[in-house]
Amino acid sequence: MRATGFSAKAFFVAAAFALGSLAANAQTPQPPATPEAALDSTEKPAPYDDKLARLSEIIGAVHYLRNLCDKEGEPEWREAMQKLVDAETGTEPKRRARMVSAYNRGYRSFASVYTTCTASAIAAEGFYRNEGATLAVEIAARYGN
Repeated sequence: MRATGFSAKAFFVAAAFALGSLAANAQTPQPPATPEAALDSTEKPAPYDDKLARLSEIIGAVHYLRNLCDKEGEPEWREAMQKLVDAETGTEPKRRARMVSAYNRGYRSFASVYTTCTASAIAAEGFYRNEGATLAVEIAARYGN
């Protein structure tokens, strides 16, 4: 099931390292003046949240498709998503929920269509993996340090 282009490891590395460092630099907490300010500062979306949601959806889709076509399974996709969510959202439950929801949407969208590994499932996995790698690099290049 291996498609040409970015490998699964390249996609994972690009997403995890690029966005992990982005999250560490982008989420510098500011001391709040009041309890209301504390809630507001932790729930402000990052300027790249839409792209991050799309990346989460892609990781969910790739996780489903890779495991559908690989008899041994690849648990690292879910693990990578968990690390990304933890690094990016910290104590922001609304942002965390949006990322998890996007991941689940990507996973379920393909689970509802593909029940066996087919040529089109393999092609979709390759397309989504390449899109995800490109998106991860774009997010890190534009918003990272």
